[in-house]
Amino acid sequence: MQRYLILEDGTAFAGTGFGASIVSSGELVIQTGMTGYQETITDKVNTGCIIAFTVPTVGLVGVNRDNYESIDPSIRGVVVNELAHVTAHQGGKMSLADFLDQLGIPGITQIDVRALRRHIDATGPQKASIVDAADEHAFDQLRALVLPHNQVQQVSTERPYPSPGTGRNIVVVDFGLKHSLLREFAVRDCNLTIVPATTTAERILNLDPDGVVLSDGPGDPEDSQGALPMISGIQEHLPLLSIGLGYELFAMANGATTKRLAHEHHGLNFAVREVATGRIDITSHDHSFTVDPASLEHNEELLITHLNILDQTVEAYATAAFRHTGCSFSRRGHRAVTMLTTF
Repeated sequence: MQRYLILEDGTAFAGTGFGASIVSSGELVIQTGMTGYQETITDKVNTGCIIAFTVPTVGLVGVNRDNYESIDPSIRGVVVNELAHVTAHQGGKMSLADFLDQLGIPGITQIDVRALRRHIDATGPQKASIVDAADEHAFDQLRALVLPHNQVQQVSTERPYPSPGTGRNIVVVDFGLKHSLLREFAVRDCNLTIVPATTTAERILNLDPDGVVLSDGPGDPEDSQGALPMISGIQEHLPLLSIGLGYELFAMANGATTKRLAHEHHGLNFAVREVATGRIDITSHDHSFTVDPASLEHNEELLITHLNILDQTVEAYATAAFRHTGCSFSRRGHRAVTMLTTF
């Protein structure tokens, strides 16, 4: 079935539909990672977005039970160049097309996603729709669409819940956390309590944790300023690790400001330099906003620890007392251990 990907600037790409046969709209995000499409689709940081994958073929390993970042994906669509119809991995339980159809998420294939990437690099972020007809009515509806500003409220847990362990007691504030974060703590035998994004500082302190994690999450950090009093209320009492949206909110609670990236970071191979040692790590990123370095120039509370090599984006910082750490990127392996030992 022929379908179209349309952008708010009037651009249209013709392709073939798969997944759910519905019209869907959202902010277009270009994902450059060569692997991990299931993790990206199920990651709550992409809530409300249409994800375009630049890798030539998507779907070869199907969908399996080990790669979920959430059980109820909240993206608005998937765009690929070529869709694999045969699953070539022994762990695959279903095809990507069947997975999206089951979830009510539309997809479109036969799109020149690399041309789409170049277009977005030139124009900046845009709203997009997957539609049956690229007519003026569809473009008018897309331009009139107001993107939501309550993504965190949509995905944060409504009630606290435990993830039991036998080690340190850690409170995780859920702004849209990934299951892989909980798995990393489980490997380290941490006893977790996951709480909603609206939890107060008093409630967290009453739990008497050894440390607090501010999780990643979707949307503009300016839309989640309600969390700033909570962060200010706990940071002088507890060691704190912040990731993604949590990193941005912690910076705002300490006098910094955030800004949208001209070229957003969504991929697996971003080189990041540790300022103190010059060490280079290849890291995975999934963020559209970052801390404005100009707001850190005279900030006595925050110390930049890591910078992106390509665009000098602030990727991590620590407080002057090194009791708290924030990072906008996710790392696998040893770095997770290093960050967690700050507790």
